[in-house]
Amino acid sequence: MSRDDFVCDNLGLVHACAKRFVGRGVEYDDLFQAGCVGLVKAVDGFEPERGLCFSTYAVPLILGEMRHLFREGGAVKVSRSLRSLSLQVGRLREKLLNTHGREPTVEELAAELGIEPALAAQAVCVVLPPLSLTRQEEGEEGQIDLPCDSPEESVTDKLALRQVLCDLEPRDRTLIEMRYLRKMTQQTVADHLGMTQVQVSRRERAILLEMRRKLLD
Repeated sequence: MSRDDFVCDNLGLVHACAKRFVGRGVEYDDLFQAGCVGLVKAVDGFEPERGLCFSTYAVPLILGEMRHLFREGGAVKVSRSLRSLSLQVGRLREKLLNTHGREPTVEELAAELGIEPALAAQAVCVVLPPLSLTRQEEGEEGQIDLPCDSPEESVTDKLALRQVLCDLEPRDRTLIEMRYLRKMTQQTVADHLGMTQVQVSRRERAILLEMRRKLLD
């Protein structure tokens, strides 16, 4: 599979990540475009030999670009030249779709326009509408259906939680892991950490509140 097809095949990750920020003041299209920037960075930097699943590597980068969007005021900065190219790609996509009765590949778009596939992929990301992971009713417009078997939304939640856990102090991380991953009682955790059950209960509540705040940032 080519680099550009790999980008397109993983756009479902961008959609899943964007859903985390819906209703928080930034348009979905802008979230999607920012996420596409993160996805392309992930594809370029991914090293399969390290043994990581691609989604494990890509999701933090995608989420990072979306969070950066909030810090920058909620607008995706797209160059005039790329925006112009995206219009050409959009028109060509419609033409090839009508001619062949199917979605053109990135390579086909690039060949028709005489540009590098990587540049065509970026232009596609600019004009591509939000993707749906569920099939729409016949005749419904405004979304492209993307068949996807893997639970990307669950992946994003797990990765976000893992990152928050890694940011905890070692003692706090041990407390949470023992309580929620190993399913130990507060008294067992207290005995292990040299604390009282009341101290564990109070500290656990404080840690969970801090984790919740970080997850919602």
